[in-house]
Amino acid sequence: MTKTALITGATSGIGKATAYEFAKHNINLILCGRRQKRLDAIKKDLENITNVYTLCFDVKDKESTFNAIASLPETFKHIDILINNAGNAHGLDPIHEGNIDDWDAMMDINVKGLLYVSKAVIPQMTARKSGHIINVGSSAGKEVYPKGNVYCGSKHAVLAITEGMRIDLNPFGIKVSAINPGAVETEFSEVRFKGDKKANDVYKGFDALQSQDIAEIIYFMVSRPNHVNLADVLVYPNAQANTTIIKKHIDN
Repeated sequence: MTKTALITGATSGIGKATAYEFAKHNINLILCGRRQKRLDAIKKDLENITNVYTLCFDVKDKESTFNAIASLPETFKHIDILINNAGNAHGLDPIHEGNIDDWDAMMDINVKGLLYVSKAVIPQMTARKSGHIINVGSSAGKEVYPKGNVYCGSKHAVLAITEGMRIDLNPFGIKVSAINPGAVETEFSEVRFKGDKKANDVYKGFDALQSQDIAEIIYFMVSRPNHVNLADVLVYPNAQANTTIIKKHIDN
């Protein structure tokens, strides 16, 4: 039977790459994001391969999130796979210099947004006693690095929520997984540094992970037999040893 996946943060990066990867394997798609033009462009690209429906809303807005998912047409209401990918990072400051608006943005989207979407989707999975939820975390959820304080806290929360979900949903046969990438070359740094030139240097000097790398792993996770759950996957580029140690080459 053809499965249906709902992907948040589907307009760029890992979410977009996962949409394209899933489409290759005939998975129906519900693509969620804040930029309708981007959603429309992706739908146009993929609708000749698989069935695509788009929802334009911001996961940090509780009412919009619940209303959007409730509005799905009958042909898309049966969600087999939930990819909680929407997330952000803002600033890289010591805790005493941090911007409270940045803190709010990270907690609202990375933690509360994930919870809102999950709350809207999980009841149908528990009713059917089937489903797979993959929460996109970060290596920052595994360890804390200097000036990463609140971002790392939000991603530690994602991992704790994932583990709590897995326990609570175990009686229903629902798989719950986390994928925790290290350095992935996406819009991440542009958002974090708000256009500062330092965003251009983050991925220089080494081969960072690409969104497609993570998308392929996510598809592998959802394509395992029913008795197999890849519960927690940490992924680094080869040049990266942990969140702070990256071997970079020096250009001559």
